[in-house]
Amino acid sequence: MNFDIALFLGQDGLINGAIYGLLAIGLVLVFSVTRVIFISQGDLVAYSALSMASLGAAKIPGTFWLLIALSCMVLCVEIVRWRRGEQLDWGLTITWTIFFPLCAALLLFVFTSESLTHHIISTLAIVIPLGPLLYRLVFRPIQAASVLFLLITAVTLHGVMVGLGLIFFGAEGWRIPAFTEMSFMLGNVNIKGQSLIIVFVTIVLVSLLFLFFEKLYLGKVLRATAVNRTGARLVGIPVELCGDLSFAMAALIATVSGILIAPVQTIYYDTGFLIGLKGFVAAIIGGLASFPLAFIGALMVGQLEAFSSYWASAYKEVIVFTLIIPILFWRSIGSRHVEEEE
Repeated sequence: MNFDIALFLGQDGLINGAIYGLLAIGLVLVFSVTRVIFISQGDLVAYSALSMASLGAAKIPGTFWLLIALSCMVLCVEIVRWRRGEQLDWGLTITWTIFFPLCAALLLFVFTSESLTHHIISTLAIVIPLGPLLYRLVFRPIQAASVLFLLITAVTLHGVMVGLGLIFFGAEGWRIPAFTEMSFMLGNVNIKGQSLIIVFVTIVLVSLLFLFFEKLYLGKVLRATAVNRTGARLVGIPVELCGDLSFAMAALIATVSGILIAPVQTIYYDTGFLIGLKGFVAAIIGGLASFPLAFIGALMVGQLEAFSSYWASAYKEVIVFTLIIPILFWRSIGSRHVEEEE
């Protein structure tokens, strides 16, 4: 291996690591707030990329009809809860079940356009609300269950979403044109403009998330809920609202990630599982609690994957996922085991 090959592999690892880092942040956020290991975040990445490809082919993506179906089901559930006398946040309910589907419908059927910007906005309007809708329909009714039960439910949901992805988009792979054809040479290595876009958007998104958690009231509310759910509930913080927000932010991160990788990787209906699993490895490195450590771990996973593809391409996935074993062993030695209720 010479310097040029190492530089090329480093570039590839940095791009993949940036995507895994975004997903790791979303996984840590959702788990910290709701105790749910949101495996389907990877499926939302695939949904986002495939929806972009469908829009580019002048087709209505199947995810739009999934959005409509979930909105109707969640709205029915909320009405039943309201009739039972429960207090509801109708503002958020209307936002997820009516506002976003209406915006998506207007973008797809009324204000149509073939521009890239229109496709990106439409994809955001379709995929982002899927996160909080899935939370309200699947996870919120069992939020008091054990972490193991929530994990089993998340795995089941992943299987359903993969099956729906096959129905919506078929078994063939999809890919969209690059956002830019710009490139420049660094030594003998060609640096593509699409790679720079991914790095730039990742830096901007991570910076905005940092400002959100450090400066804004809602960010501090999410952090308080992540630290102590019971204490947050006792001081009047609406924990259900935090669940909505965490799943919405995770869906936003997944949607942006899908849009970014759609031009650089052929996406299949089940591609999201491997992407999400590598994000989960990075989140484990961060102990499912630390955003910075999770992001650094994602960069490590990206570099390990890139260089493994050079030295042992047939075993690169095995090498990446084997990384989780020493991490768990090291954390098990340094942690104090307590009952979940404690």
